Amino acid sequence: MGKMSEDIISMKNISKSFPGVKALSDVSFTVKKGEIHGLVGENGAGKSTLIKILMGAYEKDTGEIYVNGEKVDIRNPFIAKRLGLSAVYQEITLARHLSVGENFFLGKLPLKNKIIVDWKRINSITYETLKKLNIDIDPTIKLKNLSIAKQEMVSVAKAVHDKANLIIFDEPTALLANEDTEELFRILKRLKAEGIGIIYISHRLEEIFKICDTVTVLKDGMFVNTVPVSQTNQDKLISMMVGRSMSDMYSINHLEPQETVMEVKNITKNKVFSDISFDLHSGEILGMFGLVGSGRSDIVRSIFGAERFDSGEVFVNRKKQFIKKPSDAIKLGIGLLPEDRKNQGLAQPLSVRINTNLASYKDISTWSVISPKKELSRVLKYCKELNIKTPSVEQKVRNLSGGNQQKVVISKWLCRNSNIFIFDEPTVGVDVGARGEIYKLFEKLLAEGAAIIIISSYLPEVLGLADRIIVISEGKLTGIVDKHEANEEKILRLASGIVN
Repeated sequence: MGKMSEDIISMKNISKSFPGVKALSDVSFTVKKGEIHGLVGENGAGKSTLIKILMGAYEKDTGEIYVNGEKVDIRNPFIAKRLGLSAVYQEITLARHLSVGENFFLGKLPLKNKIIVDWKRINSITYETLKKLNIDIDPTIKLKNLSIAKQEMVSVAKAVHDKANLIIFDEPTALLANEDTEELFRILKRLKAEGIGIIYISHRLEEIFKICDTVTVLKDGMFVNTVPVSQTNQDKLISMMVGRSMSDMYSINHLEPQETVMEVKNITKNKVFSDISFDLHSGEILGMFGLVGSGRSDIVRSIFGAERFDSGEVFVNRKKQFIKKPSDAIKLGIGLLPEDRKNQGLAQPLSVRINTNLASYKDISTWSVISPKKELSRVLKYCKELNIKTPSVEQKVRNLSGGNQQKVVISKWLCRNSNIFIFDEPTVGVDVGARGEIYKLFEKLLAEGAAIIIISSYLPEVLGLADRIIVISEGKLTGIVDKHEANEEKILRLASGIVN
């Protein structure tokens, strides 16, 4: 018998076409035992298609797949699972109404005397598997009662329980706080040490450099390169993905800030934030940075009327305003793109047409009768202007990519003629190419006299885009820094509460 292959999976010259689209063209991809292998590329690069072929959700048109050195034909997910392949997706796919233990043994509950479910065995084995990964979760608790982070840990532990030799992680940190991300990375390193191969898909390139050994870049359905992470950097990766560097993306035209359009004076919300004051000018991007839990999102949501503050004042165009609910803010020309765009910014089951017009149907209605002509005209206008990639304006927004969903939220506020835009985490889950388009949109808004507040956990984004940066630490404003004086060390010190 020959030497056993060090490659867990090897995909050779994989091609896949859909009607009118060549999704993959001669792509080769290999993952070794004990390797964390990053897979990056813009939306539409072919990452999901490649993974779905590996997991048996799609059948390849041409090419070969090898698992542990043996050629295989993965025609469905059951074959993939039998071969030791597993996946942890951004959207948890377990049965949330069942317990952790029931999820571990889904479809194969052990029985005593071939009649009674052996709950003791279920909970004991589940507990031992979780303990092995140093995960402290009660096996009897229902999955829906756990945080998103804990649910994700259960997904990982279930894959280990199913004796997976390779686990795919698809945007695993998109919904996780920083401390939960660190916990996930600890588990990944443990899996790696045990010889399990990992495919790690993420738009957050800093994570690729933090956790991955190797990275493969796809572009337009084609293989670009596979390189050791130690031999590349973010700018090189981005250049391979989109043909330009990250610094070029941040190079948007900035105007001299004009008149004051908003003043926030000493707003306070008990136990959340206190004594927050700042102003905002037309033609300006005002950055807001703080660590997770600092209260930054609560501040802008209170300004927008989605939450109530206890004391303080907000002025819009020099006039004191009493913004008690979002509709009050909308009438004043304020638009909020929330951090959770899927649940708070969009009506997911509805079309691009309806979502675009959602905040302004009154403007195109007479006696409560909507003008279909105006409704269609506006959505077509913004689909073109914002380059929203959708097969039809009747497409449900939940079927769009993250970047295109974000553009639909923006189009909603453009329809409303907003001139103050609050962007809370505008590029989370958005690929690098779409980020560049969103930044160019910022440039266009500024040129038209709009004012922008941007909140981002990604400090280079704030430093690259903002004219001034407000820094929040534990609900307190610790500094307002001009872009010419801002650097990572200074901003992080202020975000940590160090003001001297």
